[in-house]
Amino acid sequence: MRVRVRLFALQRELARTREVSLELPDGATVETSWASIVALHPVLAPGRPSMRFARNGEYADPSAALADGDEVAFIPPVSGGADELRSGAGGRSRGADEPSHPRRILELRETPFGTEILAQLADRLATDEDGAVVGFLGRTRRSPGTPAPGQEAEAARHAGRSVDSLGYEAHETMALGVLGTIADEIAERFGVEALAIVHRTGDVPLGEVSIAVVAVAPHRDAAFQAARYGIDETKARAPIWKAERFADGHVWIGEPARTGPAAEEPTR
Repeated sequence: MRVRVRLFALQRELARTREVSLELPDGATVETSWASIVALHPVLAPGRPSMRFARNGEYADPSAALADGDEVAFIPPVSGGADELRSGAGGRSRGADEPSHPRRILELRETPFGTEILAQLADRLATDEDGAVVGFLGRTRRSPGTPAPGQEAEAARHAGRSVDSLGYEAHETMALGVLGTIADEIAERFGVEALAIVHRTGDVPLGEVSIAVVAVAPHRDAAFQAARYGIDETKARAPIWKAERFADGHVWIGEPARTGPAAEEPTR
């Protein structure tokens, strides 16, 4: 069988390629594809403990069987890390209001947006039945974050320096699918149907906005819970990678991705 393997972030840089086509034997698994890629690019081997995998745009166990024509994505540590779940339950963009969910806005945008996006999203989502709008903005800060596994030495080289900008990379179709799953969970857990999650890709300079989350509901408790769940789960699960850029280099930031809600995370 022939499968397509996609590489992202640190693994893409180490292998110096975004994509590899593999010929694999019948009965091959996701783990087989990893072993085959490591044979071609041994420099990737140390990244296995923090690696997650996807098959055809959905998280998959390493033992998952492959078929001819499959796409396998190697998912290195994602931008926000695997935070514990809290108690309780403009320009060109990809993603849009889903036809079956007219009060849902899930997008990746390449062009900048500012703080005004909260009002714009609220105006698009809220109705006269809604008494609460909760918004969250994430923005580039000067101080560095926690380096991804394998980036410790590079982070030490930039110790004491200020971050100039952030660079975001995404598996875009999969990221939008994960955002849709998170939105479904929010509707089920908190009864909040009106939700927006808009994330930047590309370069985001110091002080500029990288993500906006807006939750709209009749009552404030549900809106607060929905917004918090939305940002926490996006950062922990969406295949979106963040590099902190300095004057003479960059450091990939994050922790291994969670493949589902914290309570459902499988043992690895």
